[in-house]
This record gives sequence, C-alpha cells and structure tokens, in this order.
Amino acid sequence: MPCAARIPSRYGSGDRVALFLPCYIDVFSPHIGQALIELFARLGVRIDYPVDQTCCGQPAFNAGYWPQTRAVAAHFARTFAHYPWIVVPSCSCAAMVRSCYRQVGAGDDAIEVSERVYDLATFLVDVLGVVDVGARFPHRVTYHDGCHGRRELLTGDRAVRLLQAVAGLEYVGLPAIDECCGFGGLFSVKYAELAGSMADAKRASVLETGAAVLTSGDASCLMHVAGSLSRDARTRHVRCMHLTEILVRV
Repeated sequence: MPCAARIPSRYGSGDRVALFLPCYIDVFSPHIGQALIELFARLGVRIDYPVDQTCCGQPAFNAGYWPQTRAVAAHFARTFAHYPWIVVPSCSCAAMVRSCYRQVGAGDDAIEVSERVYDLATFLVDVLGVVDVGARFPHRVTYHDGCHGRRELLTGDRAVRLLQAVAGLEYVGLPAIDECCGFGGLFSVKYAELAGSMADAKRASVLETGAAVLTSGDASCLMHVAGSLSRDARTRHVRCMHLTEILVRV
C-alpha cells in the first residue's frame, strides 16, 4: 500500500539527523554519501552515521523472504531508534522502509521508526523548508523520476523544484517520465532482456532532451540507464549524476 510522504514538522536547529546509506551506494558510489554530508554541512545540519546499520531489507522482501525482512526491519529500528530524522539518498530504500515494513508485518517499533525516514528531496523541501541550496551547475539537465519515489512516496515535484533553483542549470523535462527504467532490483536479473529494452527506451527519451546530464534520486536507476547510454555513440557523453552530486556543486 503506497505511503504518502507526510508534511512533517520543520527541522529544529541542533536536531540529530541520521544518514542511512543504501548498500549499493556504499559499495559502488560512496561519493554520494560524502556529497550529502558536505551539502548538509553547508546547510548547518549535523549528520550522524550509525555504524551498525545494514540493508533496508528490500532484496529479501522482493524475493519473498518476509520473515528475514522482518528481522532486518527490527535491526533497522534498533539502529535508528534515537534519531528524530533519518535521511536516505534513495527513494527506493526510503519507500521500502516507509511502505513495506508495515506490509510485511514488522513490529510496532519498526513501523514507528519508519515514519521518520525521508528521501533527500523531501527532507530538504518539506522538513528544512529549503529549495535553493546555494548550488551552481551550468549544464542542461533532465531528471528521471524513479518508480518508488513517484508511485509509493508520492514525492511529487520536490526534486525538480530543487534543480530549477540551481544557478546556471537548464532543466528540461524527460519525455515519458512516468515510465520505469527497467532496473527494479531482482527484476533486471530475472528478466534481463526486458529490463534492457526498458533502459533503451529511457535512453531514447534522454536523447530527445539534448541534456548533458541525467540525474535522479536513485543511484540504482542511474546505474542501470548508464549502461544503455554508454552503448550508444549519441548518448555516450551524457553523465549520470545523483541529485546530491548536483546540489553540492558551488
């Protein structure tokens, strides 16, 4: 059941904020976490990184291992219990925690903690009340709206508003923005040819924009589409950058 991102109370100066870093960012793109810490330091927000954190449980959930997912949810709740705000630079993982912990029958503690989890764009716009983060990025940029953020978190246009406030950035909308890129975690493994064709369709949409940069709130989607972009001489020059990497530029 989709969980709409609630309109929360505003962040208070000195509030403790925890960074939840997804597995694939930790392994493949740790610079995204580093960029988020740098961005929050500029905004005067102190970030803690609980070292006992593990996966959000999405791989187990998607594979049907719900008892194991509940165990991961319980560990998540213990790890982040004392933080009023939990920020994750991934709409996919944020949606897993906010929506699916309740779906798998996780304990009350896990469900209560899950309501404090926010993707980056939602936290910046709704919690901090910030749209212009002082970034500068003089490039033509298009935005891929991942399925979890669009359909489960219902985050709307927050990321686009943040991009449009970046000095020098030319934002151009992505055709068929509501279409999946084909990653879907295990989906791209089990149905590789179909997932690849969906990435190629996304590549065609990016080509249509003439953008030099494709961004998203999900590094997993970017990783998938980047493979397709790299195989076409017409799009090989397009950079895939997480939203955080653009917002931290000055």
